[in-house]
Amino acid sequence: MAFTLEIGQKAPDFSLPATDGSVYSLAHFDEFPVLVIFFTCNHCPYVIGSDEVTRATAEKFIPQGVQFIGINSNSPNTYEEDSFHHMVERMDQLQFPWLYLHDASQDVARAYGALRTPHFYVFDKDRKLVYTGRGVDSPRDTSQMAINDLENALTELLAGKLITTPVTNPIGCNVKWDGEDAHWMPADACDLI
Repeated sequence: MAFTLEIGQKAPDFSLPATDGSVYSLAHFDEFPVLVIFFTCNHCPYVIGSDEVTRATAEKFIPQGVQFIGINSNSPNTYEEDSFHHMVERMDQLQFPWLYLHDASQDVARAYGALRTPHFYVFDKDRKLVYTGRGVDSPRDTSQMAINDLENALTELLAGKLITTPVTNPIGCNVKWDGEDAHWMPADACDLI
């Protein structure tokens, strides 16, 4: 089996605390026809550089029934800025239009095969994976952006079309795995294409 979820696979369940004080699992989102789950964090320059584009994409598609969920799986032992306390502060300050969940055990990152921050997964109404990879082609500096793969995938999915480019390589910092060097990745983690 590949490290990262493959197209057509079902979304693994989770039970994670969010910055809003609630705990969420997949079942909480059954009413939404489309689910975007993305692995993100507080400190990564690729996340920070593209958060406003992600915000604009979310604000465009939320009215069409798309739920956005950010998950921070980074170890605060590697980057203290990625602690839950700092997640709450960041959401209070920036008021992003998505839920922000904390994967302290990193089990959810392993279940999904999260490679980088940010790494996006789009699931259809049956919670089958229809897109995985980057949000945009230049997340660190979106002034250089030519392609918004996430927006393209959502546009095609909601129009009932096949997704033209269902897999891209996520661009960003690797997930910060607890007890490992900041640049370590699991041996079976690899580019998606």
